[in-house]
Amino acid sequence: MKNNYMKKLVVACVATFALIGLQINPAEAITQSPVVKGDSPWELGQQYGLDTDKIEQVNNQPNDWVYIEEMLQNPDQPKVKAIKSSKPAIETPEKKQEEPAVSISNEEKDLFARLVEAEAKGESYEGKVAVATVVLNRVDSPHFPNTVTAVIKQVVGNSYAFSPVQNGEIKKPASDESKRAVEEALTRNDRLNDCIYFYNPEIATDDWIRTREVVKTIGDHVFAK
Repeated sequence: MKNNYMKKLVVACVATFALIGLQINPAEAITQSPVVKGDSPWELGQQYGLDTDKIEQVNNQPNDWVYIEEMLQNPDQPKVKAIKSSKPAIETPEKKQEEPAVSISNEEKDLFARLVEAEAKGESYEGKVAVATVVLNRVDSPHFPNTVTAVIKQVVGNSYAFSPVQNGEIKKPASDESKRAVEEALTRNDRLNDCIYFYNPEIATDDWIRTREVVKTIGDHVFAK
């Protein structure tokens, strides 16, 4: 009699533990798996054999949807904390400010801008940059002086190479646009195909200058090599 009682007790315990295992395993699987949008608490309850109301209460969902990046909490287990990404944020490299290819003093830069103002007054900003580029191309050329100041003040024959130096127009202050044109030309983004001459064909009296190879026309000026 006593042996039969013990056997029944063991069988009952085994059945109880097996039932508990069946209830825990699905819950653990749910707890460890991320849930994507579209799985409602009712569908999850049907799939894993859990109570729908308890799923909604634990996950704090006011509606029937469980959203992405949220972990379904097992009603019988502590809540799982969200895992934050450990990947470092991608930093966008700062764009470096373009440095001048040619470095000149502020005094020389002012002289340069005054020449551009006198030679290209009334011309477009592009035209002013082109005039400044011609001066820099002359600095690079073996046929001209090797500094900005020397190029601007060069004497050819009995007069200066640039008429504003000859007639005194270069003494007038430069506009902000001419100053910016000089700054841009100093970066040497466009060397204007190495042009070393420019002139206004409407008023030019030198026939020799008209024999030079024309590269570009900007406004009233022709730029040549």
